[in-house]
Amino acid sequence: MGTRKKVHAFVRVKPTDDFAHEMIKYGDDNKTIDIHLKKDTRRGVVNNQQTDWSFKLDGVLHDASQDLVYETVAKDVVSQALNGYNGTIMCYGQTGAGKTYTMTGATENYKHRGILPRVLQQVFKMIEERPTQAITVRVSYLEIYNESLFDLLSTLPYVGPSVTPMTIVESPQGVFIKGLSVHLTSQEEDAFSLLFEGETNRIIASHTMNKNSSRSHCIFTIYVEAHSRTLSDEKYITSKINLVDLAGSERLGKSRSEGRVLKEATYINKSLSFLEQAIIALGDQKRDHIPFRQCKLTHALKDSLGGNCNMVLVTNIYGEASQLEETLSSLRFASRMKLVTTEPAINEKYDAERMVKNLEKELALLKQELAIHDSLANRTLVNYDPMDEIQIAEINSQVRRYLEGTLDEIDIINLRQIQEVFNQFRVVLSQQEQEVESTLRRKYTLIDKNDFATISAVQKAGLVDDDGHLVGEPDGQGFGLGVAPFSTRPGKKSKSKKMFKEQLSSLARKEGASSPVSGKDLDASTSKIQLTPSSKDGDVKDMLLQDRETSSIEPLASESPKEELRPPRPSTPPTKPVAFEDFKNERGSEINRIFKENKSILNERRKRASETTQRINAIKREIDMTKEALNFHKSLREKQGEYENKGLMIIDEEEFLLILKLKDLKKQYRTEYQDLQDLRAEIQYCQHLVDQCRHRLLMEFDIWYNESFFVPEDLQAALKPGGSIRPGMMPLSRIVSLGEDDQDRFSRLQQTMLPEGPDSVSFYNAKVKTEQKHNYLKTMMGLQQTHRK
Repeated sequence: MGTRKKVHAFVRVKPTDDFAHEMIKYGDDNKTIDIHLKKDTRRGVVNNQQTDWSFKLDGVLHDASQDLVYETVAKDVVSQALNGYNGTIMCYGQTGAGKTYTMTGATENYKHRGILPRVLQQVFKMIEERPTQAITVRVSYLEIYNESLFDLLSTLPYVGPSVTPMTIVESPQGVFIKGLSVHLTSQEEDAFSLLFEGETNRIIASHTMNKNSSRSHCIFTIYVEAHSRTLSDEKYITSKINLVDLAGSERLGKSRSEGRVLKEATYINKSLSFLEQAIIALGDQKRDHIPFRQCKLTHALKDSLGGNCNMVLVTNIYGEASQLEETLSSLRFASRMKLVTTEPAINEKYDAERMVKNLEKELALLKQELAIHDSLANRTLVNYDPMDEIQIAEINSQVRRYLEGTLDEIDIINLRQIQEVFNQFRVVLSQQEQEVESTLRRKYTLIDKNDFATISAVQKAGLVDDDGHLVGEPDGQGFGLGVAPFSTRPGKKSKSKKMFKEQLSSLARKEGASSPVSGKDLDASTSKIQLTPSSKDGDVKDMLLQDRETSSIEPLASESPKEELRPPRPSTPPTKPVAFEDFKNERGSEINRIFKENKSILNERRKRASETTQRINAIKREIDMTKEALNFHKSLREKQGEYENKGLMIIDEEEFLLILKLKDLKKQYRTEYQDLQDLRAEIQYCQHLVDQCRHRLLMEFDIWYNESFFVPEDLQAALKPGGSIRPGMMPLSRIVSLGEDDQDRFSRLQQTMLPEGPDSVSFYNAKVKTEQKHNYLKTMMGLQQTHRK
């Protein structure tokens, strides 16, 4: 978990011409606000009424622009959200104090947009700056009206109203709303369209203090999921940003609400009261129970209030003397919120599919590594997969032949084979014991030595004497019936045990694990299992001794492959351009090949982007020509007189075809523009790969050039694999750079010099589309009502 931190609380004062300068004063640090009230003289001479309050906050925003508010309040929260931290920004205050203006702003004017549109812009801008990550953005819009949950985006045609009511569900991953639609947005304009769609569905009402008063609490949530484009990285991060616009608290005596508005005000004040109780409980370290479930608002914000989240509160207040009591109440709430601590932490998850692929890849690499070691040790055809029945039967046959003496050695291949050899030894010994016992039972009647009753009965019968020996005829012509001594049993079992013990002791002596033995024992015992076929006992002992001294495993000198003779070093080092060409053809051939492949892919994407740009320009010119033709027909129609039929404008066929053509051209333009955006993202990513390959190629060449021509020959051995100096640690000298070609320079010049489109394009496009959609729906509803009449 992350470190605990306090909730940040800011105060924004609504601008007014009637500001109470004598009663409200700001500190010099712009973080303190002092409230002074005059004493009520009607209470008499003895008056203990409190008249002064001082509130210490994280910042006071007085006469602050929307830009300054966003930079102060929300920018850091959004930046950390892209790194995996949850964030919540909440606006609280009295009705009409400017909460919705702070959160959403004026959608008619781009400059006056609020925190929420700016958050969306920052999220997509940061996504463009991270080409190495595949980031997906989803949004949802929840409304809590009269303690009921509503989806503000349910009016979209592909969503539709929910059959079952929405509920708040808690899980180990957190709190989520069951039944709330979540929408994938691939670009900024789509996110703005969803925002404006939800804003048009909010419930507002009018009273004496606010003409457009929000009558519900709204939570706009942005879900971010970032995966690495590198397939080897199975870890990814998730986060969410909650943007909460609370309904304003109001005094019924001042707002004079009646009817439905009065009922709404009652629910609003009740939920805000429960929210304050939860904040007070969170600020008290001695409280164990936090009343989150008293209302839907606190339950939905359980993760944000004191949980895994970066929390910021913006308290909106009036600056007028007539609203001073409500201002004091709002400032007290902000002070209590500052006592709440949260524990933000990065939300890391693991992609199971990528983990499986990475483990399979790692397994394949380990098998390749084992194959390399086997080839260096002159071992071929080694299989490291689990053994099948045929291989187990072959090992069993080798063990039997080894015990019978027809096989001198069992070659060691790998650890699985060693384990199976010992397992087959156990199996063979168990089978031999059973065979010996069955043979004895066929020839003799076996009596347990501890069964004294049976032994006394046999002695009485005269089959065994008092010393336990068998009774038989002295000339050996007859036979005896009784207990066979253990020493007189067939020797197959004892022989096999003796051979097995000799084998184990020989192996233990070779590994140095047993106690020292005499030369006589060494001569009498012969090795049955050896670590390497061509090694001798002395070599193995020397190798083990060297392993103990150096704590590392080195291949035997007799088995190491012969070194390739290095060409003699020239007396004068070649020039770096010449050496660079040799390096690209020899040691750096693989990196150079990857560099060329990435470069060709980048050039192909640039060519496609150029062709797409030409098509877009052609479509744009055709759109302009079609618009001019339509304007000409429109002016001509206005001069000749317009004809209407049942309120609908009558146009000629040529103008109608132009309208259809313009619609198709706009559709083509949008499609081509989307393709161009995708190509630009691919070009940015490919350019990043090309730069990485170029840097790697230069770095490898720098290392190779210094180590090949400037390192003394007596240090060359230390630079070999396994040496004391790791490659790349030698000092580097400055070398000629791998310059970009003309196409690279032209592409960079084009990206630098061409002016970027204004940031407001997506904002206004989404606004126009939303208005067109609602105007169309209103027109269609009007036509339907006209037809019904």
